Amino acid sequence: MRDLTELTWHEVREGGTRAIALLPIGSQEQHAAHLPMGTDTLLAEAVLDRAGALLAEDPTGSELVRLPALPFGHSPHHLFAAAVSLSAATLGAVLDDVLDSLLACGYRRIMVVNGHGGNDEIMRLAVKRFALRAEVTVAACSYWTVTAGEEPTGDDRPEVTPGHAGWFETSLMLAARPGLVRTPVAPRPPVEPPPLFDNPPYPGLTVERHGEWARVGGSTDDASGADPASGRRLLDDRARGLARAIRAFDAATIRTEEKNEDH
Repeated sequence: MRDLTELTWHEVREGGTRAIALLPIGSQEQHAAHLPMGTDTLLAEAVLDRAGALLAEDPTGSELVRLPALPFGHSPHHLFAAAVSLSAATLGAVLDDVLDSLLACGYRRIMVVNGHGGNDEIMRLAVKRFALRAEVTVAACSYWTVTAGEEPTGDDRPEVTPGHAGWFETSLMLAARPGLVRTPVAPRPPVEPPPLFDNPPYPGLTVERHGEWARVGGSTDDASGADPASGRRLLDDRARGLARAIRAFDAATIRTEEKNEDH
């Protein structure tokens, strides 16, 4: 996997004919008292970089070009504490511009890898718009949704995954960037009633209630039980899942790209 920042413009143009461009996106926002503001960006980068290392051991048919991470996301729900937030319209416009720039550089296959829940819907709309206005094949995922597809070990804790500043993210950070985790992590006091955004009153509902994030103290679950061993396992699972997703995207699209070039 090559880093776009380190390439010359000639190399960027050359890569566009065969490569898949990979764009990580994250956020700058509060993550309780024990995790840094850039947690979502750092974890998106960690999963993508580890996936790239796995693919280097068994390369795909196509070159991979990694863009620098977009460090700002849509985080108005975290402004009660601290965040650097883009509006939904601005983030959508930024993604439009980045994707259009890659198209102008010759890239026809692009994958966006997201690290922040507030970006997810905006990212998916952006890639849908992109494919409508340009002859491209574009994919998107949030890193926690792509797993290796193997049997869970019994302690994956799907009920708190991905959560926010909780067990899942804290375990990942203890594995990926332990020096940035403020330890010991204090237990999170029980919150009653539970926030509706994590506990909708009926299956299938999306529910938001004013003031919920401030009321729960900026985290969704107790992170005091997080540990680096779980984090390494979770990080490895997501990285292997993302590597397989990139490989599948390549296999599904490279024939189409070659056919277009032949014509």
